[in-house]
Amino acid sequence: MVDLAWPDPNDCSILGKRTPRIDGPDKTTGRAKYTYDINRPRMLWAKFATCPYGRAKVATLDTSAAEAMPGVVAVEVIAPVGTECKVHFQEVACVAAESEEVAREAARRIKVTWEVLEPCVSDDDVEMAGNKAKKGKEQLTDGFDAALAGAAVVSETEVGCSILTHCCLESHGSMVEVAEQDGKTAVTAWSSTQAVSGVGGEFASAIGVEGSQVHVICQHMGGGFGSKFGADLWGALAARLAKKTGRPVKVMLERDMEIALAGSRPSAFATMRVGVKDDGEIVAWESAAWGSGGNTGGMGAPGLPYVFGNIPHKKTQTTPIFTNSGNARAWRAPNHPQMCLLTMAALSDAAAELGMDELEFFRKNLGLTARADVYREELAIAAERIGWAKKWIPRGEQKGVVRRGLGLAMHTWGGGPHTSNVQCTLHPDGAVEIRCGTQDLGVGARTAIAVVAAETFGLPLEKITVLIGDNRYPQSDGSGGSTTIGAISTATRDACVKAVNQMLAAVAPELNAPAEQLVAKEGMVRAAGSTAGGLPFADACRRIGAQPIVTMGTTQRGNGMSSSQVGGVQMAEVEVDCETGIIRVVKMVAVQDVGRIIDLLTTESQVRGALIMGVCAALYEERVMDPTTGALLNPDLEFYKLAGIADVGELDVHMMQTDEHLKRGVIGIGEPPAISPMAAISNAVANAIGARVKRCPMTPDRVLAALKA
Repeated sequence: MVDLAWPDPNDCSILGKRTPRIDGPDKTTGRAKYTYDINRPRMLWAKFATCPYGRAKVATLDTSAAEAMPGVVAVEVIAPVGTECKVHFQEVACVAAESEEVAREAARRIKVTWEVLEPCVSDDDVEMAGNKAKKGKEQLTDGFDAALAGAAVVSETEVGCSILTHCCLESHGSMVEVAEQDGKTAVTAWSSTQAVSGVGGEFASAIGVEGSQVHVICQHMGGGFGSKFGADLWGALAARLAKKTGRPVKVMLERDMEIALAGSRPSAFATMRVGVKDDGEIVAWESAAWGSGGNTGGMGAPGLPYVFGNIPHKKTQTTPIFTNSGNARAWRAPNHPQMCLLTMAALSDAAAELGMDELEFFRKNLGLTARADVYREELAIAAERIGWAKKWIPRGEQKGVVRRGLGLAMHTWGGGPHTSNVQCTLHPDGAVEIRCGTQDLGVGARTAIAVVAAETFGLPLEKITVLIGDNRYPQSDGSGGSTTIGAISTATRDACVKAVNQMLAAVAPELNAPAEQLVAKEGMVRAAGSTAGGLPFADACRRIGAQPIVTMGTTQRGNGMSSSQVGGVQMAEVEVDCETGIIRVVKMVAVQDVGRIIDLLTTESQVRGALIMGVCAALYEERVMDPTTGALLNPDLEFYKLAGIADVGELDVHMMQTDEHLKRGVIGIGEPPAISPMAAISNAVANAIGARVKRCPMTPDRVLAALKA
């Protein structure tokens, strides 16, 4: 019989190894169908007329020219006369037409006159924001003033980072079909969503039907990063227009609307003071932080200082700034990268002020973190892999035009599993089918499920069929918070163990052995520990009878199956040209606690992707707003800059896989490695040039300004 517990890594043939993604061939050949690829008979395209200002009121609205165009089937007004639009590209009306080109042109012909209002888009100066920013309540611990006054050194840091957008390569959208079947309304929604099992209710509410009448499908999606949980206004409009016209309607955002409205990561800025003793021990922390997540404010948890939360004496204040820009959405470790940057920059500056090696300073203060032993081990590994001892030069001691520097950062995350259900069907011919209402954001969820099933049944990967991305399959929660892998892997293991054990019980009489002594391994069913005799797996399955074995598995928490809380350390080596201000990332090292790994290749890929996103945030990405009109000035991927393959340098990933880590079970890894890169790169640049660049992205002009200052 097979135990529920994860098998010993030494006994695994596929679990924990490097396994290529099973959907790779479909994606590279174009067989994989994304929401954008779904085209239905008689389908209509929908496009939007939008607000051209950061803040304005609709004075008049005339849709007659659009309605008169050949090929236009329906026009829906979203912002009637008198509506105040608070964001550039906010939706005013929607046109459904026979083709994408006609819909786009009809949207342009909608005539709107505007009462232009004064916008507020400044988020980097809390005083400039004026009454838009209500200062947060100050938090103060006893003895702070005395601790700061008694410190041997008090360093001061001012640093921040800009608002970033999600830039999902597949924009937000849905393809919705509404049909009448047996007197009932049936809705099919192909939606690019992170919540296949949960989003159907939004489509249902849009047209007044029950959630059970909505069939949601998302076989593949081109990125979400936290921004694609809901159907949004766009999905609701697709449903309403489909019902109104009796034809399928596709709504996929144009890139400008995608960047402006479909989610952003809040900015964050702070002035900080850190009090330390002569030996480097931190005794006091003071910070005044502010930032914006658009109309929703921003600057939520976690607070400052990040990771080093046990500093004994603290004084903190956080101010959210409301601006006329697109609202914040969860963005791969919400608010952690920003708080990491602020904290790690302040600590790095404190070490430099004291004249202490940054690595030794962080080691000295690990007792102020919640996972000192993990960080100590990771710091040692990362330092060795980047060559810290040989390459470290104290800040301010480098000369010449081109200078190199090192920097580090640390992070934490939860990653515990959400609720998930998995159905396993073991057919009499030996075929295995797994069904789960989860989704794959492009990170390898299908492959992880297949790996667990293949290991449990002792079969090669190609013998497992995985069906996901459909809300008719067993319910699984949305993919957010790095909760998916722990949920789907343990639920799959639970379902498959139940199925294989039923099969072993059925075949035991023929093998003249108790079921408890049988195992399925390497395509055979035989006595545990034996390498001879037994039955081929398919032959054994024929003994179960004419009907397949069908089992249900659920999320398994604890008992070594899954848990939460991980820590990670990252180090960066950069090269800075002090004449041009251009920064080049030479190498990034990521050492990550992760628990038990299902697919090492996919896990390493997750971390590398996070490092690349961190390089983008540190050096390139920034949403630029016109302070006068409130207009978004770079709503495309030409001027909203992302890193290219030559910009990311060498990426060195090390996963912590000792027995102590493995016994914790599966923990999510999607978000934690995205937290530290920006902070590590910022610290490396400060080490190289002897000055703190006060804002990320650290563009050449900002580097030169820091050098001049």
